[in-house]
Amino acid sequence: MSLIVQKFGGSSVADAESIKRIASRIVETRAAGHEVVVVVSAMGDMTDELLDLAEQVVPSVPSGRELDMLLTAGERISMALLALAIKNLGVEARSYTGSQAGMMTDAQHGSARIVDVTPGRVREALDIGAVAIVAGFQGFNRLTGDITTLGRGGSDTTAVALAAALDAEVCEIYTDVDGVFTADPRVVPKARKIDRITSEEMLELAAAGAKVLYIRAVEYARRHGVTLHVRSSFNHNEGTLVVNPKEGEIVEEPIITGVAADLSEDKITVVGVPDVPGKAAQIFTIVAQTNANIDMIVQNVSTTLNGLADISFTLPKSDAPGALAALNSQKEAIGFESLQHDDKIGKLAVVGAGMRTNAGVSARLFTALYEAGINIEMISTSEIRISVVTRAETINEALRVVHTAFGLDADTDAVVHGGTGR
Repeated sequence: MSLIVQKFGGSSVADAESIKRIASRIVETRAAGHEVVVVVSAMGDMTDELLDLAEQVVPSVPSGRELDMLLTAGERISMALLALAIKNLGVEARSYTGSQAGMMTDAQHGSARIVDVTPGRVREALDIGAVAIVAGFQGFNRLTGDITTLGRGGSDTTAVALAAALDAEVCEIYTDVDGVFTADPRVVPKARKIDRITSEEMLELAAAGAKVLYIRAVEYARRHGVTLHVRSSFNHNEGTLVVNPKEGEIVEEPIITGVAADLSEDKITVVGVPDVPGKAAQIFTIVAQTNANIDMIVQNVSTTLNGLADISFTLPKSDAPGALAALNSQKEAIGFESLQHDDKIGKLAVVGAGMRTNAGVSARLFTALYEAGINIEMISTSEIRISVVTRAETINEALRVVHTAFGLDADTDAVVHGGTGR
């Protein structure tokens, strides 16, 4: 008997009918002879609704203990309703919060990281033939005794962590699209489903803004050798396998696997920085102290006339205010002239393991954007990725023209069942 972990996102448990539908699917998996662990997100947009409610009570509510207590309520509702639906179909089911399921985390509220998984109670439920249902997105810190949340996409991470701890055959991530696509099918209707993708490529796509899987979950799966299967909860079609190729295995990879776009970042430019050793270190040490996650960095070459340079970097929108305040507080110590904050940028990335052995990818990317009249402001590369920053208002057009330029368009439009991608 193999063990399968199934994770259902918010669109899959959006209402009572959806919950009953996935309950039937879970029972089918159990009837096929598998042990089943299910991880659920909050229903629909409930997490956002809870955040909105908190902000009505306390504007700009800070992340902390009480906010985590509030937000974890959404997943607890989903898990209990799903357990009731499964029991109504004649199969025993037990629901568990993150702490009851053994999801131990550090003490960082709002973005806790998993430090240990001790799924004893989950294993006990499986041993008596029950379906174990776990609330995603949440954990427990032993030292403080407090409930924590894992941040956006935390239910994916919960599912992967349980799959690793229980030695599951596969971790199935159910969503409202049929798998991982060559681009977001809501923006690029001709996007094609990818049957198989390496965890390395999926990491790059997730980091570049592909929302079908979250980067922390992919990182965890890669580190622990968990195979992911991304598929639709609205049909029984095969989805996309995210695999870790064995060492020495020869895999013929496409030049470009997919294209992703991201509108969640801002750009900060530190203008007029003295072009002397140590200034970049000083700037990014100050930014790091705000816990901001830096993505792309560009420094221009100073002119011999004034000996000053400009340093630009991108970071999540939520991190920008803290970084700006910290830099402004140290303006005199650093010696820069001013700060520029741009919240209207978009990032586009092309990803493919085949880049390693094929020339001309950059030329084709830049030509496609040039012919569409789209200006590039920043460029960043890795071994299998090229990212560019452009204007936010042009990012969707950029995604479509680049997708076409690399021959990724399908003959028919992709199907999106729920409309949210989760």
